[in-house]
Amino acid sequence: MKLLRVGAPGEERPAVRTEDGRLLDLSSVTPDIDGAFLASDGIERARASLRAGDLPELAPEGLRIGAPLARPGKIVCIGLNYRDHAAETGAAIPPRPVVFMKDPGTVVGPYDEVLVPRGSVKTDWEVELAVVIGRRARYLEGPRAAREVIAGYAVSHDVSEREFQLERSPQWDLGKSCETFNPLGPWLVTADEVGDPQDLSLSLSVNGVKRQDGHTRDMIFPVDHIVAYLSQYMVLRPGDVINTGTPAGVALGLPDTPYLRSGDTVELSVEGLGEQRQTFGQA
Repeated sequence: MKLLRVGAPGEERPAVRTEDGRLLDLSSVTPDIDGAFLASDGIERARASLRAGDLPELAPEGLRIGAPLARPGKIVCIGLNYRDHAAETGAAIPPRPVVFMKDPGTVVGPYDEVLVPRGSVKTDWEVELAVVIGRRARYLEGPRAAREVIAGYAVSHDVSEREFQLERSPQWDLGKSCETFNPLGPWLVTADEVGDPQDLSLSLSVNGVKRQDGHTRDMIFPVDHIVAYLSQYMVLRPGDVINTGTPAGVALGLPDTPYLRSGDTVELSVEGLGEQRQTFGQA
């Protein structure tokens, strides 16, 4: 099942996208798609209403698609989680997941404008598989337990400012938490529909030039390991998002370091999870 939110920023309504591409209004099931919805068996309630055929159809014309998840509790990111990306940045393969946090307020819709920060000269792109947590999780015992707390997956664009991230502070957060720096969506695809998260291709193009072409099988730490690992150090709650890393091809690792500027257009996708497209503006 594909869950999404449509409407103007701050006025989104919950919806489900059917297999034939129709949009059905979920407002009778939940006021929004958020942590409370996930924690209260919202996915099963939405599925039951879909099967019953009692959801009204929405006219898609002119409807903005927002982020599929309202108010993420936290965004936990995994750095250097693809072997080829670690190599292109000159970093060693990490023995344990590299963990950092990203401001949840960075989340915007998949087609919204992304802003290059003031003073930025090294704004970069990163296509990623996002994991959305559906159940409270602490001290999980292994991969099977980890899989049981995952609500679903989405396309995530972990936009990064490399000078802020790597040169201005020993912490990465400054380069990761600029406004609009995490387009998410277009929809949240439930875990049962995705199947194996380690069998998905990822790609990203800038101004029509393909820059990233990767596959989740090349992750150093797979999804279930990441979720179980994080639960040893923090409580994961419904509505939390985990960005699981990016493959090679970022501007930082390219010979001419073609960092993003206002007016650039980025298109990205993850197999089975949809596509995003953003035009960059200036903050």
